[in-house]
Amino acid sequence: MLWLVYECGSIVTFIFDAWTPGWIERTTAGEMIGLPGEMHGLKLSPEVLLVFAIIYVIPPLMAFLSLTLKDSINRWVNIILSVVFAVIATIGMIPFFARLAAYSVPIWISQVVANALIVWYAWKPK
Repeated sequence: MLWLVYECGSIVTFIFDAWTPGWIERTTAGEMIGLPGEMHGLKLSPEVLLVFAIIYVIPPLMAFLSLTLKDSINRWVNIILSVVFAVIATIGMIPFFARLAAYSVPIWISQVVANALIVWYAWKPK
């Protein structure tokens, strides 16, 4: 369930970001002449979009795997991926902090707390 909290935060941040003035123009800039646009200073390319797709697929996959993996494997996979995704969320927040996008702060906090709780529940003995 906590993996889905993380995923919802990612999706909502993306939707809110798309509502900011000029986002579509910046994201699609250069498209007419065959150049990629950019998002938060990152040039969009098929490779970058593949990485984004993988990042967006892992949390719902982990929600399923948390129910199906054996306990010992489940614990370590959850701990490792939660730490990785907390780092991803923090790195992803840098552009939002730089431009003071207040809407993203509570979402980021919820993602970090969700990851911390995943690690906590995976770490503590049952």
